[in-house]
Amino acid sequence: MTDDNQPHDDAAQHADGSTADGTNRAAGGRGSGADWTDPATDGGNDRATDGGAAVDDGEFEPVQVFPEAEDADLRPGADDCYKCSTCDTTCPVAEVDEAFPGPKFQGPEQWRLKRSEDHDVDDSISKCSNCMRCDSACPSDVPLSQMHNTARAQYVDEQVSKTSATYWRNRLLANYGTMARLGSTFPRLTNAVLGNSLVQTLNERLLGITAEREFPAFATETFREWYAERGGEAASVENARRARRERDDPPDADKRVAYFHGDYANHNTPAVAKALVAVYESFGYAVLVPDQRCSGTPMFANGMLEDARRAARVNVENFAELVEDGVDVVCSCTSCSMALRQEYPELFSIPGTAKVAANTYDAVEYLRINEDLDGELAAADVTASDVGVDSFAYHAPCHARNQGLDGQTVELLSRVDGVDAEDVGDSCSGISGTYGWKTEHYDTSMKIGDEMFEHMAAADATTGMTECPTCAMQMEHGTGYEIEHPLEVLEAVLVDGPDEAS
Repeated sequence: MTDDNQPHDDAAQHADGSTADGTNRAAGGRGSGADWTDPATDGGNDRATDGGAAVDDGEFEPVQVFPEAEDADLRPGADDCYKCSTCDTTCPVAEVDEAFPGPKFQGPEQWRLKRSEDHDVDDSISKCSNCMRCDSACPSDVPLSQMHNTARAQYVDEQVSKTSATYWRNRLLANYGTMARLGSTFPRLTNAVLGNSLVQTLNERLLGITAEREFPAFATETFREWYAERGGEAASVENARRARRERDDPPDADKRVAYFHGDYANHNTPAVAKALVAVYESFGYAVLVPDQRCSGTPMFANGMLEDARRAARVNVENFAELVEDGVDVVCSCTSCSMALRQEYPELFSIPGTAKVAANTYDAVEYLRINEDLDGELAAADVTASDVGVDSFAYHAPCHARNQGLDGQTVELLSRVDGVDAEDVGDSCSGISGTYGWKTEHYDTSMKIGDEMFEHMAAADATTGMTECPTCAMQMEHGTGYEIEHPLEVLEAVLVDGPDEAS
């Protein structure tokens, strides 16, 4: 049985005349879910795909060079590499660490070595930060990050001791949602313990979690607790209906989105998630919040592919049903949207994956496609004092760049009278999720981030802005700036308005 890889009918109404399928493809290159199909499900075993070749239903003929192999056959991608080394020149780790052989070696070359000479996966795979910049740099569309993810998982499975502190440190960081649920049970106590310098020193010595960084605080009320307390889906439906009446929109219009909030917005930054709900409801959308697990991004980065597969199965099953009913998926974190759009279709054959991927959007991107967001911002009767900040130093996360979203926030905020957002350059922030939290990678992480820190200091701004929560940690850590999410600014302009925000 194959999964239908066509987006639902609503897609025909998207993208300024183009379809959701076309919009995702244009925005994301390999990040487009519509470019990837669900292959046969192998009797329900959702193991890795053959490289995710973009083909139509009925035409998919996976190349099984080694039929006896049970893992992914990535030879089509490996053969497409003609060793131009463009990926190596864009790798932020290779730029600051001469000992790191770069993404070309981690992908096609390591694959060839392992196949032809039965080599083990080289341990340098653990230095790859999973920023995925090599994907968009490759002129030959070699599935580099997919190769890295599978090689990293194989390295962890075969060569990392399951009793080592490194394995359990990585397992802990990869499964942040589990730790966050425990931490959010007693948030004030957890914050006090994790903020203790003695605990931080012990974490560094025993687990290899750097003591240089402050643990992010857990909110005293999670986003999901807040959403349930205000009335859940019924309250959002009513708020959306009221907004449509005020906007003279059709009162019975079916405007619903399913919000993939991820663990961090739920447990640590619920203000971002609340801002999304407020902004979407102001445009007449009911915001649905299905049960969900971590997107899997930290699991991919730590070689915990089976953990990621379990999380992806829950997410796809819960969101696919809504997509079938005409509901699109929106994310406030660009790493989450990257996982749903690109990594799930590349790595897993879970039924429904292609539909979810083809109908997943960054939250701001979705409003720009389906509403006159730019026009409403330009028409808003607010000033910089209402927003609270007149100039932001904006950093586009690597995973936003991979989806073609790097210019949207600066362009969008230029519509707001008196507010400016200055792009601080295309450098990587360096933290790459859990990467910069590991003691052995902390210095590399900060070296990578140096260029961004310098550009932020040179910008005429004292507040930073980004869509990625761990990039926000790095920006704050390296500069001391407060960091906001674009959705928080949209809320101040479009929902709070001049009276409430001033």
